[in-house]
Amino acid sequence: MSVTIDIAGLPTERITFAPSPLAELCMSLHALSQPAHHPGLTSWTTATAASLDPCLADRLLEADFMWRSSFSDIFMAFAGITGGTGQPAATLAEELDVLDRLDDERFVHAAMEHCWLALYNDGGPATSPLANPAARAKALETAAARGPRQLEFSVRLLDDTAAVRVWMRRLLEDCDEAFFAETWKRVEPGQSADARHKTEVLRRKGLPTALKEVSAALSIDERGTTITADKMVHGSTTATDHRIGAGLVFVPTNFGWPHLLVLHAPGWRPVVHYPLGSPELASAPGSVELLQLRMEALAHPMRMLLCRSLARAPYTTSELATVYGITAPEVSRHLAVLKKAGLMHTRRQGRYVQHQLDLTAVARIGSDFIEGILR
Repeated sequence: MSVTIDIAGLPTERITFAPSPLAELCMSLHALSQPAHHPGLTSWTTATAASLDPCLADRLLEADFMWRSSFSDIFMAFAGITGGTGQPAATLAEELDVLDRLDDERFVHAAMEHCWLALYNDGGPATSPLANPAARAKALETAAARGPRQLEFSVRLLDDTAAVRVWMRRLLEDCDEAFFAETWKRVEPGQSADARHKTEVLRRKGLPTALKEVSAALSIDERGTTITADKMVHGSTTATDHRIGAGLVFVPTNFGWPHLLVLHAPGWRPVVHYPLGSPELASAPGSVELLQLRMEALAHPMRMLLCRSLARAPYTTSELATVYGITAPEVSRHLAVLKKAGLMHTRRQGRYVQHQLDLTAVARIGSDFIEGILR
């Protein structure tokens, strides 16, 4: 499984490396909400969470699904502006100005990442929930399955998009004041240096070498026309869509490992968001019998795929069946194996039963598995 980027005929000068403060803010919020994904950031997440104003912490919970279990494309708004530069801005304020220029249709689709099953059909955008009652009903039904906060936010977003946009900008500005401005001041010089270095590698040694320096999960075919990201998801995009402006952007992050993100939404410029550094996960001893049980549970290819989703967020059986094209009873049998091996939590959310991977237990198996499913 992989995400491919068509770069046939793309001039090298249209491939750029640049930091993005808004994208990094997204990753820092993700690290705060999912510290188990980022054991190397424990000191930062602990100190930052402890210093957050309770009111701001509560406000972050209202929309944390935009960065907790998936990464909303609104944090890379520069890639979705028709007629824009297609490049990140130098400051967070400038990038928030770019976000303000994103039209309502794109903003809503990006903000409702948690409803992607309802918003996209066969890789393309479905009918807009802003304009079509049936599409709205389908999106809200999907949001309800994710949880009450997702449903409440989705209703607000569809009923008063302008107000949510104002609310979102104010929230991100308050995060900047509370903790991100100081964080960005610390990490930006290293990211800019990395971007300059990889730009020079691209110029002197070519794209294949530059890709190897970005991530071992990236490769290019012999003809130099397709970049492939080794991820447990199918997807494709093109860097030569002149409607949005031909180009490919690589954005570094200090908060991203083990995630290698590829923005491949229809009509958006492709972006590769790559982590700097790969901290090792701590291991803990366990019985040989338990280790064998867990390895056997994870050996099945379908359970590997299920783990990819379950590592990011809780899912219902029917949602997983829809995502992976198998029956609900088949999903239940696979989940039973994972639960027996002590790798999964199950909880009831209203009338829905949700399942999620226990990352602490999985981490004891090894960092390669964690990096593979979260990449």
